[in-house]
Amino acid sequence: MNFDQLKTFLRVAKLGGVRKAAHEMNLSQPAISARISALEDELGIKLFDRQKSGVVLTKEGLLLRSHAERIESHLSQIRAELTPSEEIKGTLRIGVSETIAQSWLSEFLSALRKSYPKLVVELSVDITLNLRDQLLTRNMDLVLLMGPLSEGNVENVSLPSFKLGWFCHPTTEDKDLGTTPIISFSRLSKPYQELMSALMLRYREIGQVFPSTSLSTSFEMIASGIGVGVLPIQLAQRFIETNRLISFDPGWTPDDLMFTASYLNDPKDPIVYQVAKLAKKVADEYDQRTKSNQKKKVSQPLDKKN
Repeated sequence: MNFDQLKTFLRVAKLGGVRKAAHEMNLSQPAISARISALEDELGIKLFDRQKSGVVLTKEGLLLRSHAERIESHLSQIRAELTPSEEIKGTLRIGVSETIAQSWLSEFLSALRKSYPKLVVELSVDITLNLRDQLLTRNMDLVLLMGPLSEGNVENVSLPSFKLGWFCHPTTEDKDLGTTPIISFSRLSKPYQELMSALMLRYREIGQVFPSTSLSTSFEMIASGIGVGVLPIQLAQRFIETNRLISFDPGWTPDDLMFTASYLNDPKDPIVYQVAKLAKKVADEYDQRTKSNQKKKVSQPLDKKN
């Protein structure tokens, strides 16, 4: 019995099939089957019952799974504690929502590269719904998304939130949210659902709503005078500074966008946990710096008057 066999056994058990395990481990299906067969022969037991929908653990397989998970967790802990971060190798698959991609992602990747120079990072930017699915199907190791996720096998590290504000082009006259077009987040996102609920609650009729999966596109649409929109205040600053957008107050604003660094804990990978903490550190620093700069800009006119 060796660790490769146990690791393969765990992947098949958690994914429910040889094909899925082969895809995740970048191995052929015969190679996966051979490892499982060798493990079953050595232990003299049957680990899986083969069914049309996949494989299901036997009673003995369930017992081995608990042992194998502890072994995998211990080995990961040893690796994290004894191997210097600059020597850690492997591939880390990270999924990121566009709000973070447009803000502190570059700083995070720079810090990650500095701490783990030999770690290969595969990056994907997507909406939260897709990132969640990618994490739960083990196609991602860490996701930075609107959270927290409620699944029991997911750990969530809280990240700074993003305040939302209403914006329009400086020449826009019609700011009545019951009639003017509204630029919004993706139709499948939580902010979109909350926005629609609030609009229907406050207005008899609702004008056109343009959902978009791209924040940058949403900002450009508003800056072009197509409509008004509610978007992260921090990301609007460069448009405001160039006089392409102005803020306005319709009397209400949706709740802040909450974000987490989320990863699976079955087993908990110490390296992924350390990277999640690094993401929080970078995000906290960015948030504090941004808020400090905003306070300075607000106080500057007062200083000049004095």
